[in-house]
Amino acid sequence: MTGGCMPTGAAGVYGYSCFGETVQNMEPFLVDGEQFRDLDHDGQLSPFEDWRLPPAARADDLIRRLSTEEQVGLLLHGSLPASDGPLAGLGVGRSYDLEAADMLIRRGVTCMISRLTTSPRQFAAQNNAIQQLPAKTRFGIPVTISTDPPHHVGATLGAGVDATGFSEWPGTLGLAAVGDPGLVRRFGDVVRQEYRATGLHMSLAPQADLATSPRWSRIDGTFGEDPAAVRRLVGAYVEGVQGGRSGLGADSVAAVVKHWVGYGASPEGFDGHNHYGRFSSFPGGAFRDHVEAFLDAFAGNAAGVMPTYNILNGLVLYGVPVEEVGVGHCQELVSGLLRDGHGFAGLVLSDWAILRDACRTGMPPMGPQDIGMPWGVEDLEAAERCAKAIRAGVDQFGGEDDPRPILDALARGLIDTGRVAESARRVLLQKFELGLFDDPFVDQDAAETLVGQTAFVDEGRSAQRRSVVVLECGQAAPAPGASLFIDGFPAEVFRRHGFALADDPETATLGVVRLETPAELLHPGHFFGSRQKEARLDFAADEEQFLKFAAVAAKVPTIAVVAMDRPAILTRARPWLLG
Repeated sequence: MTGGCMPTGAAGVYGYSCFGETVQNMEPFLVDGEQFRDLDHDGQLSPFEDWRLPPAARADDLIRRLSTEEQVGLLLHGSLPASDGPLAGLGVGRSYDLEAADMLIRRGVTCMISRLTTSPRQFAAQNNAIQQLPAKTRFGIPVTISTDPPHHVGATLGAGVDATGFSEWPGTLGLAAVGDPGLVRRFGDVVRQEYRATGLHMSLAPQADLATSPRWSRIDGTFGEDPAAVRRLVGAYVEGVQGGRSGLGADSVAAVVKHWVGYGASPEGFDGHNHYGRFSSFPGGAFRDHVEAFLDAFAGNAAGVMPTYNILNGLVLYGVPVEEVGVGHCQELVSGLLRDGHGFAGLVLSDWAILRDACRTGMPPMGPQDIGMPWGVEDLEAAERCAKAIRAGVDQFGGEDDPRPILDALARGLIDTGRVAESARRVLLQKFELGLFDDPFVDQDAAETLVGQTAFVDEGRSAQRRSVVVLECGQAAPAPGASLFIDGFPAEVFRRHGFALADDPETATLGVVRLETPAELLHPGHFFGSRQKEARLDFAADEEQFLKFAAVAAKVPTIAVVAMDRPAILTRARPWLLG
């Protein structure tokens, strides 16, 4: 068979035909009439192989068998390499580079983010091919595959991926506009089903960040600025995506709630992926609001938390100034406030590239190889950064696949093996809870049927309609049959709903024009700053999109549909609007 993986062994678990080549997984064996996977290839049933035992007991057994080097590998969360496309080095493409992925797995890296954009069937086949690779390793530890959100309309590299075949729903801010925890819970449930069908296990979402800075570049990934509302909606998503409030099960997707804590409190609206946006501040004691947004996620046993890149400028906690380093390196905020203060016992996964050197100026213009966010610890060596983060309470490093900084930190006595084992066990425990040791493969036929099914697509479209907010309306909405002049929308959508389309606004009865919240390109040399919306929110008199809109509105009553990834100031546009 070509172009995918299909089962060749009992129960479709133990051998798969991948891209034309049959690769045998570890052989199954029987004990007391029950079937088990021989993960360590010794023909005997070890406790970690026994699916009848609780996940915690299995994790305890396996962690004792692993070498220090194998444990260190579990502290790395790399990127599955792609084989094609201009951003293949970041994992963006249509297929994996299996040879490169095999090298990572042999290095002990068994948690990785996927950024593939391909059909559900092919995605399932690609992820099955990845799960074949650990069969060659000492203990057959399966790969936990994570993803940024692919279900929302539109994506920015580093914050989401393009949806290819997945049902499409409103962005997080659109779901917040609806304000219905039941809808968000259902969205999380659909995400859970579509992820697991394609071989995904971890959602690097939701954002529990408060959008308290109106110019901030990542507002559209939040549930808004109200801490009580964000708290409810974040908790609803966690419940939906994990399949309940009692933690992880074999059908769950692990939710990683981010970004602990205060990421959205940017005084200039700049994002913490950039050196110039590395600070958050909390005038008037607002820090407690940012903490509140996470509380329902904690109550719902969220599997993971991701600390923010940002330095919390001037924060005083329990009467003591907090060290001014990124939260992933800050013991007071991770081991202290998160674990001790709120009893969080899950996985702490750092945001990407906090161990790497940073480009502070954007000159020369940054490429992917220049990405690094070690805020507050820029002058430390990689091993020292690593040790500081582990001592702070981080369990796993996002975007890292090189064990040498951790091994160096161990050799220098900056951390000890007991602390490494503690984090490695948390990683193993989640793999056992998710059922990956017992069945890491998926049915690509089922993926093709389930993902993007009509019912899910219809629910997503219904949610999109509910998320549209009418700011001001001077007359009734146009009825089918009306002649419209449109700008910024696909014509076939309007025709499908019965509208006639005019080529000239003067011959139309109504104009419909798409606008976006204005922005400026202030930092073209920075990798993320060049891709993010920054600065002003108001329409300039000579702005191209405003001039196009005004030209239409001068000839025909016009509806402006404003895509607000940040809040737009509509003062200049309002006099042109109908009504």
